[in-house]
Amino acid sequence: MRLPIIMFAVALLLVACNGQSTQKENSMKKNEPVTEENNSDLVEQEDEQIPETNVEEEKEDKKVEAPEVEVVAPEYKMNAVFALEPVKDANPKVVLLTIDDAPDKYALEMAKTLKELHAPAIFFVNGHFINSPEKEAILKKIYDLGFEIGNHTFSHANLTTLSPEEQKEEILSVNDKVEEITGERPKFFRAPFGANTDVSKQIATEENMLVMNWTYGYDWEKDYMSKDAIADIMVNTELLGNGANLLMHDREWTNGGLKQIVKGLRDKGFETLDPKLIETPQ
Repeated sequence: MRLPIIMFAVALLLVACNGQSTQKENSMKKNEPVTEENNSDLVEQEDEQIPETNVEEEKEDKKVEAPEVEVVAPEYKMNAVFALEPVKDANPKVVLLTIDDAPDKYALEMAKTLKELHAPAIFFVNGHFINSPEKEAILKKIYDLGFEIGNHTFSHANLTTLSPEEQKEEILSVNDKVEEITGERPKFFRAPFGANTDVSKQIATEENMLVMNWTYGYDWEKDYMSKDAIADIMVNTELLGNGANLLMHDREWTNGGLKQIVKGLRDKGFETLDPKLIETPQ
């Protein structure tokens, strides 16, 4: 009987010693100086206790939401003779105002006149007219007034006389420049003299631009180079009809007669069409 009792006592003694040893080690660790080795252990322990932060959520909170762009459903489409037709039940008695060769000398004044009259229009620009900081600023003002900016090539060359590469440069350089100035690429393309080519049409398609000629225009003809003459013919021509696409230019006499033209068209019951309502390639 004595042998089992002695063994049991020895076992109890060993357990007690181990417990004291563990407590002593823990106490020493608390009091020992922080070294590079044991500091890393402490950092690891602290990292385990700190909940992870969702970095992506923080980024989302800081991100500024871009303003929503209102998508306007098209209400008109251009037909084979470049007039505008209602897609569904929109008002058929409309005319589209367009100003070519901008911004030469009078485009900004014309834009201000149209703005006062609440008359939308497309300003078709030539690249050589926006090759200085002053002209860039004028185009930006026209755009900021709410007008659509169209592409009328860089140098107003007849595209049928140019190589495919030259045509590409004439068109794309203007799109790039307009985008640089306004932040938006043109949605409309008008070839000088209305002389389109297979190449220019293909480029326009690739750039999501609507190729647009016109229904009538007169201000380059000698007989109409006065404000009264141009105002009279633009309103009283037999070519005026529903959806007419009116061609005008950045010229002194057209600028002078512009208010009469808009008022005369409205007196005949025509509404000036907002280009943003025209269906364009997507």
